[in-house]
Amino acid sequence: MRSKKILVIDDEEDFCRSLKKALERKKTFRVLTATRGIEGIRLAKTVKPDVILLDIMMPDMSGTSVAEELRDNPVACDIPIIFVTAIVSKDEIKESGGVSGGHCFIAKPVILEDLIQKINDVTFN
Repeated sequence: MRSKKILVIDDEEDFCRSLKKALERKKTFRVLTATRGIEGIRLAKTVKPDVILLDIMMPDMSGTSVAEELRDNPVACDIPIIFVTAIVSKDEIKESGGVSGGHCFIAKPVILEDLIQKINDVTFN
């Protein structure tokens, strides 16, 4: 089975580093990280990951702006995005089934097994 390419776009370097380590330990994921929205957009267009894990609150540009820009780009528009954020609670996500406005959400702090399940769901594993 081929490993899935994951792009994590989050301004928290420690979060990116620990999530990369945890996912790559599973041996079925290859993880790239970007700590700025514009860097994430560039990587998404060049690397074409299987899924993007995207923070909503970032200083240079919001996650929703990153998502909009990717949706408008013919190269990146079909890449599934999972918002990974602290601005919604686990209870809010549970109530909505993890989807809001057509986007998948997962709350921080991330439970690794829940995240892996969501990645597998959106990449049709």
